[in-house]
Amino acid sequence: MTAFVRDQWYVAAYGREVGRELLGRTVLGEPILLYRTEDGRPVAMSERCVHRRFPLSQAPSRLDGDQVVCGYHGFTYGTDGGCVSVPGQQRIPRTARLKTYPVVEQDSFVWVWIGDREPGDTLPPRAPWMDSPDYTVVSGMEPIDSDYGLLVDNLMDLSHETYLHGGYIGTPEVAETPITTEVDDAAGIVYVSRHMDDAECPPFYAKSTGIKGRITRWQDVEYHAPGLYLLHSRVAPDGAPGPNSDGSDPHAFHVEVVYGITPSTEKTVYDFWAVARDFALDDQDVTEFLRGNNHTVVMQDVVALNVLQKSLDTEKAGYQELSINIDTGGVAARRILARLAQEGAATPAPAVAR
Repeated sequence: MTAFVRDQWYVAAYGREVGRELLGRTVLGEPILLYRTEDGRPVAMSERCVHRRFPLSQAPSRLDGDQVVCGYHGFTYGTDGGCVSVPGQQRIPRTARLKTYPVVEQDSFVWVWIGDREPGDTLPPRAPWMDSPDYTVVSGMEPIDSDYGLLVDNLMDLSHETYLHGGYIGTPEVAETPITTEVDDAAGIVYVSRHMDDAECPPFYAKSTGIKGRITRWQDVEYHAPGLYLLHSRVAPDGAPGPNSDGSDPHAFHVEVVYGITPSTEKTVYDFWAVARDFALDDQDVTEFLRGNNHTVVMQDVVALNVLQKSLDTEKAGYQELSINIDTGGVAARRILARLAQEGAATPAPAVAR
C-alpha cells in the first residue's frame, strides 16, 4: 500500500461541483463536506455530525443561509465548524465543533489541505490551462478502486498506451521510444519525456487536428507529488518546423492533460482528469469528440487498475516486483512519495491549548 502523504494540498472537487448543495468527499480517509457560502466562498469541514456521526452531505441535511443543519437531529454549524444550535437546550457542549480545512480555489479546482500543520504560504501547484481563455477544456472525475500509487504508476509510464489504449491514443512508437527522466527531489517533481519522430497519428489527434499522415509527437510529463500530474503533449505534421526560439510554436497543436490524483481511502482514489487544447477552440464537434474519446481512455485505465488491485490483493507475502527502464519515472515518484509520507509522519502535531 502506498502511504498517505499529509500536510499537502489535494483536489477535492471541481469548482463547478461546489455550490449551494452539500457535497461529500473522502480525502485521505477523512470525510469532508464542501459547499459555498451565499457570497460564493468555498467551505470545507468534517462531514460527520458530532452528535451521532450522521453524514451532513446526506439529505435531509441542508443549508440555512451559510449554516449547515444536520438532517438527523438538527445540530447546526457555522462556517468555522462551531456548533451554533443544539435541539432541546440552550447550552452548546464545548466539544460540539467540526474540524475545518484550509481551501484554495485555483485553476478550476477546489483544493483542500490535509494535515496537522497549517499550510502557511504554501499553495497548490498550478494548472493554468484549466481556466485560460486560450484553451478549451473537457474534464471529469472517475473513482478507482485501487491504491492511489497504482494510478501514479500508470500515468508515469505511458508505454501502456500502445497496448491498453490502442485505437485511441496508443501507437507502436510510444512503447518503442526510450524516455528521459529528471528528478527534482527537493521540489518533489519528476519529469519524464518521450519525443517521437515519424510516428503514427492516433485517432485522438488525427480526428481532432485534421492531420493526415505521420507526425512528430512529444510527451513531456511533470508529476508534482503527491497529487498533480501534467502531460504537455505536442503534435505536428512530420517534418514541420519545431518551436521558435521565443517559445512560440505555430506549426504544432498542443494538448495539456491534467490529472488530480486524490487518495480517498487506502484502496480508492479519485481520478480528476482534464484535457485542454489550444486549437479549434469553438468547434463543438471537436470538443465532444475529445470528451468522449478521453473518457473512454480513462475508463480503460479504471478497469485495468481495478483488476490490478484485486490481483495484488491475492499476491503472497514477499512477492518481488520487476521494474525496467520505462519504470524509471514511476520508481522515482514512489521514492518521493515514501519520503514525503515519512516526513509527514515525523512532524509533531501542534500543541492544543487546554
